[in-house]
Amino acid sequence: MFSKKVSESSLVAYQNVSESLHSKTVSIESRNSNLIMKTNRLVLLRHGESEFNLRNLFCGWHDAPLSASGLEEARTIAAANLIAAKLVFDKVYCSTLSRSKRSAEVILSEMKCSFLPTVSDWRLNERHYGNLTGANKRDMANRYGEEQVQFWRRNYDGLPPPIETSNKYFYHICNNPAFQAVPIDQFPLTESMRMCVDRVSPVWSEIRKEVLEGIRVLIVVHGTVTRALVKHIEGLSEEQIEKVNIPNSVPIVYEFNMKTGELIGGSKYLGDAKYIEKMTEKVAGIGN
Repeated sequence: MFSKKVSESSLVAYQNVSESLHSKTVSIESRNSNLIMKTNRLVLLRHGESEFNLRNLFCGWHDAPLSASGLEEARTIAAANLIAAKLVFDKVYCSTLSRSKRSAEVILSEMKCSFLPTVSDWRLNERHYGNLTGANKRDMANRYGEEQVQFWRRNYDGLPPPIETSNKYFYHICNNPAFQAVPIDQFPLTESMRMCVDRVSPVWSEIRKEVLEGIRVLIVVHGTVTRALVKHIEGLSEEQIEKVNIPNSVPIVYEFNMKTGELIGGSKYLGDAKYIEKMTEKVAGIGN
């Protein structure tokens, strides 16, 4: 009798220990599953201030250089925040316009990784502003009204007048050697936001594939192209992207689940929050 009771008691104890161990094992497996989930980050940013940004001019496909402030922004804002966040890259994408390429060069130099492969793709060129190219935004607002200018700037289908041969930048753009790879039938004379989003779509698919393969990518492009990529990455609606404004040289970090391709959380802007807010408001306005 005594032996039977001991046996039953031992069995109950064994079952309790077994259940406890099983519970702990499930918990550990769940925790390990989260720990081993492979993720990868992508960083997107707009180039530093250009000479045309400084003068409040529509720029588009004109190859305006960085201003002195733009060069400094690339060093002390873009690169400094990337270094502080301890971000590392394997590959860089930029457009064929010098303000994009130069910003990338300065950032990589500051990060001591100028050796990284860099892809300059015309599909990442800024939106073409047509005959507005070279015009002062405030002058255009005084002439056509702020509502019309903001329609050209921010409406998803806002299409500026096509650039004309009389525009002083027409031949500079058409004869730019940096655009030799642009197919003749795809060389724009003006673009809406929709057209820019469509132009960027194929190259984004290529970059996304690399990111999900584990390649750590930095993209240094332009205001509207950054917005186009944000739309693709975050799945924003046409109405939502119209309200998005991108300050110069502020890194935007995205994290992806490499297995599912899903975006983990939302965008994360690196830098001082007050500065970012101030510069975002400046970009949203027409300026002086």
